[in-house]
Amino acid sequence: MNRRRLVRLAGSCGVAAALLLAPVAVPEVTWSPSAEAVQVASPGDGTAQGAIEWFQARIGDTSYQGLCEKAVENAWGTTGVWPSAIAHWKGAVRAGKAHTDGSTPPKGAFVYWDISRYGHVGIADGKGGFYATSVNGAIGHANSLSYFDNYLGWSDPQVPAS
Repeated sequence: MNRRRLVRLAGSCGVAAALLLAPVAVPEVTWSPSAEAVQVASPGDGTAQGAIEWFQARIGDTSYQGLCEKAVENAWGTTGVWPSAIAHWKGAVRAGKAHTDGSTPPKGAFVYWDISRYGHVGIADGKGGFYATSVNGAIGHANSLSYFDNYLGWSDPQVPAS
């Protein structure tokens, strides 16, 4: 990405978002064993329950606005795996882990929308709702996946190994 484009991104979506969205080599996707097999949970511990607790502990926080991918990765106890939500979705599609059949995503699954060039991602609550950034302008919970337009689907509730 050239310097002029990076400066333009920094002006439109913040310096942190521009730096995070600069081209990054996309890792080869491998998937870890089911997070549901892990019993102990704490925020950001790599389990579905831990990911949900991470979001619940931050309801109302605006510091992740424009950084939805970073938020879901942090909720799962990692960071820097994907440069954007849409890259994450495309990686799940390539790996055969994307679900577009209208099924209810299980607790902890990544849920995706095509609402911008970079997409949007959240964490499913297992009941048809989700946690994400940009819910009423902050980290929040919505009871329906239709809260945002252009829902793409969901991917398995595991974090790709880096």
